[in-house]
Amino acid sequence: MEISPDTQARKDLISTKFIEIYDNSPEIWVQAPGRVDLMGSHTDYNEGFVLTQAIDRNTWIAARPRKDGRVRICSLNAPGCSEFDLQNLTHDEATPWTNYVRGVADILQQEGYTPLGFDGLVHSTIPFGSGLSSSAALEVATATLFQALGRLQIDPVVIAKMCQRAENEFVGLNCGILDQYSSAMGKAGSVLLLDCRTITHETKPIAPGLQVMICDTRAERALTGSEYPERRAQCELGVRILTGFYPHIKNLRDATLEQLQAHQSDLDPVVFKRCHFIIAENQRVLDVAEALASGDYLEAGRLANESFAGARDLYEIVSQEMIAMQAAIMAAPGALGTRGAGAGFGGCMVAFVESGQEDTFTQYVTRHYQASTGIEPQVYPGVAADGAGILEFYNAPG
Repeated sequence: MEISPDTQARKDLISTKFIEIYDNSPEIWVQAPGRVDLMGSHTDYNEGFVLTQAIDRNTWIAARPRKDGRVRICSLNAPGCSEFDLQNLTHDEATPWTNYVRGVADILQQEGYTPLGFDGLVHSTIPFGSGLSSSAALEVATATLFQALGRLQIDPVVIAKMCQRAENEFVGLNCGILDQYSSAMGKAGSVLLLDCRTITHETKPIAPGLQVMICDTRAERALTGSEYPERRAQCELGVRILTGFYPHIKNLRDATLEQLQAHQSDLDPVVFKRCHFIIAENQRVLDVAEALASGDYLEAGRLANESFAGARDLYEIVSQEMIAMQAAIMAAPGALGTRGAGAGFGGCMVAFVESGQEDTFTQYVTRHYQASTGIEPQVYPGVAADGAGILEFYNAPG
């Protein structure tokens, strides 16, 4: 298999470090990509729709199997190594990033699988805290590694669900399915219209003429830990109240803006704002998918801007750096629209840009955002990539 110089250099770096740490060479390589959501903020845990794609920023794990049921794992992106027994899984506060690995092993065992031990080294090109799902990529890469080591036959959708459970139940973050599904199921050159109720997707094209650009604010996310669960709880409260009037409403996906507005006086004002955003955002996902497929990029950009305004004013998940980035993007050549990626509170913006304007756009946004904030951003194309898989086969122990 011919690989690019950048990929070869990355592999050489990891191989060298692996040998330094473990005094042996890796035998298997797996990868799982990050993701960018083109539309659909916080709709996943409301059983709504999300338009998403895996990206060519990813997490690799190089590994060598062990026969003693233990895992030793290090990362080139985070300090500290960790060693643990697969039959005695506990949280590690010293290396909290390894809890994602431990959580996947825990859920696999709960589902009746027997994960095998390994020595592993992680390397990721997904910026941490950027809203591009570095944690989900680590989970899905870990599940892919366990699958390869044990020659397990596990459907990618099942892997996504198990990795979500690992984050919910072991790590303790009550996320939706979006991140893990995107990492497991991505398709190069395409976007996925994900139905978070049925956990199925439609593959959608993007007509020629548009480039998705990722604009990383490189500012620390303004999260204390309570914002995400607080918004989820507000949505659930809104559903409970609306269900009293409309029994068919099981989640905000089932509600219309007309139904919400008819009972505005029954809802706390903040809960009303949260529900209003989610219901409108869910419809925007479907509308953007149609606009991108048909080549109506002006409409796609308008909807992206509408999403950003709602995230700022109704869901209140927009940081000052995101506002500065939005201003730089919308003044840049070729920009059609922009919105926040991921959970918000910082991280990345995703922009729809006319093809052929990428370089000029990048230079303009970089210069003006840095002048406004004093922070040098990272701006690069969001290239749709395939989901998780094995990078290099090896002969597993029989």
